[in-house]
Amino acid sequence: MTLDTVKHAAETPEAEQPWAELGLKQDEYARIREILDRRPTGAELAMYSVMWSEHCSYKSSKVHLKQFGEKVPENDAMLVGIGENAGVVDVGQGYAVTFKVESHNHPSYIEPYQGAATGVGGIVRDILAMGARPVAVVDPLRFGAADHPDTKRVLPGVVAGIGGYGNCLGLPNIGGEVVFDACYQGNPLVNAGCIGVMKHEDIHLAKASGAGNKVILYGARTGGDGIGGVSVLASETFDATKPTKRPAVQVGDPFQEKLLIECTLEVFKEQLVAGIQDLGGAGLSCATSELASAGSGGMRVELDTVPLRDSSLSPEEILMSESQERMCAIVEPDKVDRFLEICEKWDVIATVIGEVTDGTRLEIFWHGEQIVDVPPRSVAHEGPTYHRPYARPDWQDALQADDANQLARPTTPEELRAQILQVVASPNQASKAWITDQYDRFVQGNTVLAQPEDSGMVRIDEETNLGVALATDGNGRFAKLDPYAGAQLALAEAYRNVAATGAKPLAVSDCLNFGSPEDPAVMWQFAEATRGLADACQTLGTPVTGGNVSLYNQTGEVAIHPTPVVAVLGVIDDVNRRTPVAFAQEGQLIYLLGDTAEELGGSAWSQVVHEHLGGLPPKVDLERERLLAEILISASRDGMADAAHDLSDGGLIQALVESCLRGGNGARLVVPEGVDPFVFLFSESAGRAVVSVPRSEELRFTDMCGARGLPATRIGVVDGDAIDVQGQFSIALDELRTAHEATIPGLIG
Repeated sequence: MTLDTVKHAAETPEAEQPWAELGLKQDEYARIREILDRRPTGAELAMYSVMWSEHCSYKSSKVHLKQFGEKVPENDAMLVGIGENAGVVDVGQGYAVTFKVESHNHPSYIEPYQGAATGVGGIVRDILAMGARPVAVVDPLRFGAADHPDTKRVLPGVVAGIGGYGNCLGLPNIGGEVVFDACYQGNPLVNAGCIGVMKHEDIHLAKASGAGNKVILYGARTGGDGIGGVSVLASETFDATKPTKRPAVQVGDPFQEKLLIECTLEVFKEQLVAGIQDLGGAGLSCATSELASAGSGGMRVELDTVPLRDSSLSPEEILMSESQERMCAIVEPDKVDRFLEICEKWDVIATVIGEVTDGTRLEIFWHGEQIVDVPPRSVAHEGPTYHRPYARPDWQDALQADDANQLARPTTPEELRAQILQVVASPNQASKAWITDQYDRFVQGNTVLAQPEDSGMVRIDEETNLGVALATDGNGRFAKLDPYAGAQLALAEAYRNVAATGAKPLAVSDCLNFGSPEDPAVMWQFAEATRGLADACQTLGTPVTGGNVSLYNQTGEVAIHPTPVVAVLGVIDDVNRRTPVAFAQEGQLIYLLGDTAEELGGSAWSQVVHEHLGGLPPKVDLERERLLAEILISASRDGMADAAHDLSDGGLIQALVESCLRGGNGARLVVPEGVDPFVFLFSESAGRAVVSVPRSEELRFTDMCGARGLPATRIGVVDGDAIDVQGQFSIALDELRTAHEATIPGLIG
């Protein structure tokens, strides 16, 4: 077959090309021809197809995402915002922290182990590319019904992939979530996050500037795995015949990645890099076009110099391959030899594949023949922009009118007790230890809080004990009832979780998981959720530093619940003052902070007891969330609370069960006068937390709450070996522990 060169493409304008098979629309193909003033070569068509995919170009979502930059001003902590591999914030003492959450949903359904493992590898390289040492990972997960046979196929593989890759890298897994719902049956959500630490002066950006600087590809050899993987696979809807497309899923090697990390950090230390980009979605197509687009010139690449695992790969396949553990660096000529020496020391393959030019084009050659000649911005940053139609679905009113507050409630203390045990033992409220015990949460020795705490926390300076906390949260049931409020509740819960540990919330990353953007109802959900999140970040003063959009999460016509997952990063001056969830000291006083209303829409109780989803989610009061956070942070810093736990899924009773079981101490409780015990225990009103206060600190604590106007109600005392609600019921901790811990091993183990 004749090589499809630029010259040949110009001479054969009518040659048929497989643009539709590569996921391009007819008007997109026409636009490419307009940009180039000719038909594209096969290699150019491959590049545009992956870079203009939904996953890489955000063509359906970017018109809505711009609100994050328009509405939310960058605060003093922001060092790098949206547009780079990951955001960077100042956490004091000369340190900067970079963090991000991304999705690897579709690959993880098709090949659970490798899909999840390479999701971890990809997000770690994003953090590394900013100049930071990765220090911890988190993983928000969503699966189908816990008792569905396919969940037993997907979940163990995903968990093993996350644990296997992260553990081999020596990175503690400090947080995340595991949620089960039938809506995720054919579309599990495997989101992965990472935190990295660096000094301010070590920040690196993805740009190729300086004519004559060399382009060095280093890391693993390029293979046939992952061709059209994340970029194309995540840009279409599954059908009933899936899972297929196994070759499109990348294959990871964590030991190669560990070498790549140490090698990269050493070349950073010696200041050998002028620009850097990891190779993730869209592989070399992305790395070369983004580096050139963000730089001040052009780039020339000799594609036949790329080290291969499979010598039969075509130029198009090399450009599209998403093989893992690869990076691309821009290096000044006089530093190339030292760069290559360090790579050889770490047994990392490194090859000069091109150079930065003083032109304006990205030019790629194959054995001397030019196969790509494109304006790099047209590939990387000027893809299609869709203003997709969106409309509030006609079923939304009926869904909201189906009020969960009208569901039958327990009528006796015995029935209330039984429903508590039923909720505590349900898959979503049950202990996830079977899963999290497969992750190394304490490697490196700097983890101070990890699952099942409200947020993970790591020490980043051993002398001063400066630390950072990260929490990820999202409730698809709330977002289905009201996407605007649901996104705000996700942010509020993550914000509250960070504050409950004593850390001050600083900034946000997000992973927005939705169905097909071609469905106006889904696009309405996305538009509302994005608007809600931007408005809430504006109110709380927490800028969005970056994130990810994952669309087409649906099988046939059935979309997942809209699931905006929000990660909040916080800073704490001294990790020794952190606040855990455990009630560890008998005799301490239990206080409920915030107001409890009759809010059961989307609640765990309505799901578990009645298999019901309807009504409205809890109301959002962002100023109350801010006030609650200030109280929790002050109580932690000044030693006024020994334990704190936010109230969310399952309400007060779920938080009490977790705090009691974690600390091995029971609680004696009194329902406040005039309050329905059922609402008291099961309501999921937002803006609330439960704390245990030493008796010696009670007056100081209540004075602080009173002075700031936060309702603080004394509801009991840490005591005994049961949860005893006066006049209602008593449940021994042993019975609660059995109910809480047996479910997941019984279903999955």
